[in-house]
Amino acid sequence: MPQDSSHRVALIVDSGSNPFEMGVATELFGLRRPEIDRAWYTLAVCSATPSAPVHLGLFTLSDLAGLDAAAEEADTVIVPNRPDPWVPPRPEVIEAVRAASGRGARLVSFCTGAFTLAAAGVLDGRRAATHWRHEELFARLYPRVRLERDVLFVDEGDVLTAAGSAAALDLGLHLIRRDHGAEAAASVSRRLVFTAHREGGQRQFVPVPVPESTDVSLAPLLEWARERLGDPITVADLAVRIAVSQATLHRRFRAELGTTPLAWLRAERVLAARRLLEGTELDLAAVARASGLGTTANLRQAVRAHTGLSPSAYRSGFRLTRPTAPSPTPRAGDRGPTGHPRV
Repeated sequence: MPQDSSHRVALIVDSGSNPFEMGVATELFGLRRPEIDRAWYTLAVCSATPSAPVHLGLFTLSDLAGLDAAAEEADTVIVPNRPDPWVPPRPEVIEAVRAASGRGARLVSFCTGAFTLAAAGVLDGRRAATHWRHEELFARLYPRVRLERDVLFVDEGDVLTAAGSAAALDLGLHLIRRDHGAEAAASVSRRLVFTAHREGGQRQFVPVPVPESTDVSLAPLLEWARERLGDPITVADLAVRIAVSQATLHRRFRAELGTTPLAWLRAERVLAARRLLEGTELDLAAVARASGLGTTANLRQAVRAHTGLSPSAYRSGFRLTRPTAPSPTPRAGDRGPTGHPRV
């Protein structure tokens, strides 16, 4: 994203739009962020009509911008939920989405907003996500779309789809991370008091059984591991830390986080590496060690897989104005305390 101009975001609303998802877009892309020293976003709320009552008629939005804000001006167009996926979107909304797509704007949907993007034809042949309650209907109505079931969000580059209301936060922070880097996304999540970093491929619905004891949360373990990512922590080490078998740890991660211990460790280490690339002058070998990725080859592979950029290109694009102090040097050794190889 150019740093000398704001990125224009248009939020298309209609009668029955969900206030929560509208609030997510407003919070993430409509508020000023003076603590982030770079050009930010500007947000326009637009509609086919000058006013629109929200879901259940709780309140009415007025003085809305016209759809030209999305069709002709926005760099990113966001479509929130449709209250009734059976009801086709307004033809003028479809035209605005197609026009935005045709000139190269980035398209984003929250929850059942994927039905609007699919109706416009911009999801044909692409992967997409929608709310789990409507997956069967979506698959029947839009067989040309490659529906990814039970994931939080899907990033197809210029078209991104989130599964539900909470997943809209995950996708929004993912967009900020993509546009401005990991440190900016972390800053926004701290303001939101929303510290979880969830990858798009995690499950939408994570069933949590009634616990047998009062202290079964993985939160203390996760915090312990985040403070030691530069150490050669393994999945076996995590299991030993809370005195369970690796099989039990795997079940706990699946139940509470919707992912595996190995995938969680990998994602946290990549996030740590990105923040080090942005905020320190450490060379690549030191970044690899401090983040727990081990080698520069692992660092290059991991950063490219998550960002599409080499570590050097990522640092060049997202370097902070004033680098922070480097993280402590990890302890020596290539194996964890249980003797298992580095993850």
